[in-house]
Amino acid sequence: MNIVCLDMEGVLVPEIWIAFAEASGIPELTRTTRDEPDYDKLMRWRLGILKEHGLGLKEIQATIATIDPLPGAKEFLDELRSLTQVVILSDTFEEFAKPLMKKLGWPTIFCNSLEVADSGEITGFKMRLQDSKLNTVKGLQAIGFDTIASGDSYNDLGMIQASKAGFLFRSTEKIKADYPDIPAFEEFDDLLAAIKAAL
Repeated sequence: MNIVCLDMEGVLVPEIWIAFAEASGIPELTRTTRDEPDYDKLMRWRLGILKEHGLGLKEIQATIATIDPLPGAKEFLDELRSLTQVVILSDTFEEFAKPLMKKLGWPTIFCNSLEVADSGEITGFKMRLQDSKLNTVKGLQAIGFDTIASGDSYNDLGMIQASKAGFLFRSTEKIKADYPDIPAFEEFDDLLAAIKAAL
């Protein structure tokens, strides 16, 4: 039995933090896991910037409400889900993901959660699991699934390399150059064809 594991941001929807950086006028927040492989370090740095500017969950959710899935993402996901099981593995947070999951037709997502004060300030975050994407793939394999994975960033490489088939999707030139053995695609149709061939 197969299960496809997909990253969310950069693959199915635009990067939330980049959209929020543009909306808030804080260019430093454009930094993502494409730039910083250490997610814990990246999030602590982001929370420091939010605190400095007096911004909280409400402001980020207002930006998320304006974000639509990438063109073709819902159709890609719908077709893929008609063929096999699909789970989205993301380092984002439940509080960010819910409106986006609604726009994608409520696919299954495994992600993390935020710690939010009554004032709306994001005071911390709770990671579901260390190296959650890789360890989730290993867990799925341990219960009898063959995994196929795709993502765009450094934090996706573990699940991609541990799967029976793995693909980069709309990744950076640097990641593609550093990992030339991982097939890389730019269009949903090409990614879908590659996944179908691996099923």
